[in-house]
Amino acid sequence: MSSSRPSRTYLLAGGGTAGHVNPLLAVADALRSRDPDAVILVLGTREGLEARLVPQRGYELLFVEKVPFPRRANADAARFPARFRRAVADVRAMLHDRSVDVVVGFGGYASAPAYLAARRERVPFVVHEANAKPGLANILGARSAAAVGVAFEGTPLRNAQLVGMPLRREIVDLDRAATRAEAADHFGLDAERPTLLVFGGSLGAQRLNEALAGAWQDVLDAGWQLLHVTGERSDLPDPEVPGYALRRYVDRMDLAFALSDLVVARSGAATVSEISALGIPAVYVPYAVGNGEQALNAASAVAAGAALLIPDADFTADRVRSEVIPLLRDGRARATMTDAATRTGTREGAENVLALIDSVERP
Repeated sequence: MSSSRPSRTYLLAGGGTAGHVNPLLAVADALRSRDPDAVILVLGTREGLEARLVPQRGYELLFVEKVPFPRRANADAARFPARFRRAVADVRAMLHDRSVDVVVGFGGYASAPAYLAARRERVPFVVHEANAKPGLANILGARSAAAVGVAFEGTPLRNAQLVGMPLRREIVDLDRAATRAEAADHFGLDAERPTLLVFGGSLGAQRLNEALAGAWQDVLDAGWQLLHVTGERSDLPDPEVPGYALRRYVDRMDLAFALSDLVVARSGAATVSEISALGIPAVYVPYAVGNGEQALNAASAVAAGAALLIPDADFTADRVRSEVIPLLRDGRARATMTDAATRTGTREGAENVLALIDSVERP
């Protein structure tokens, strides 16, 4: 339904990875749904995932030069100040020429110049941080932002408010019970039997695949089915037995979630947010490479009793048998985890970010 107030122009900045682009698009969709006359611009780089996904969704994409923060003293570091000043000047011109009312940043290379440009043009800006461990652009932006929203409790950003993760519409609108029969048919499984979903993202997770390769029979012996998404690059053989659906890639994760009664997965920010929002108990195996953000992303769900955490190095077939299989057999424990997940997650992340935007808009 269109708002009665005058239509506004919004610049949404961010990108690089799906972790930045997807929440940005969820907020863009929420803005467009609320006010079809609003002008929604997206600022990104030519190298990021946004270069493909944003135009596909029907939004105008403006480009800014990708200027990475220098990590060491070298030629790139020497060129950084001039390149960054030029990027900020380019964004300032966009804000002025397009009469932007509010900037919303989601992190990534495009956000840093957007924050500084907005401050210099006196355009209010909002920061949203998807990870429990914030990125550098958002750390800097939060210092002068009009409002800061975070997906996870305890994220160390100045003046942060817990708003949750803006989620894609197919997750927000998913009725798991009503969709379960369709989901079971889609994967060739039985809607009446409990299902363990195991996945590690689009490229899969070798650690998860190896552990389940040695423990899938134990899952079936516990009376459960297994939906195992191995990743497109995996060559894990399919046992081709009833009750075990092995897929290299799934483009309908909403159906996978609709069928699942317990999930074993990595703990990327979007994964944790979606699973919690849907109230599904989980066992998280954080990706060990990086700066530790995946373990932090899972921390609030684990602390609430909605999930277990098993370190990547410890996740073996024996660990599946000692920790996951007993959970499959313990309906009371899973019910408690489900209740905790429902309290921890939210499907209203996009609406909560819109409330932040409304709170900083100029009259």
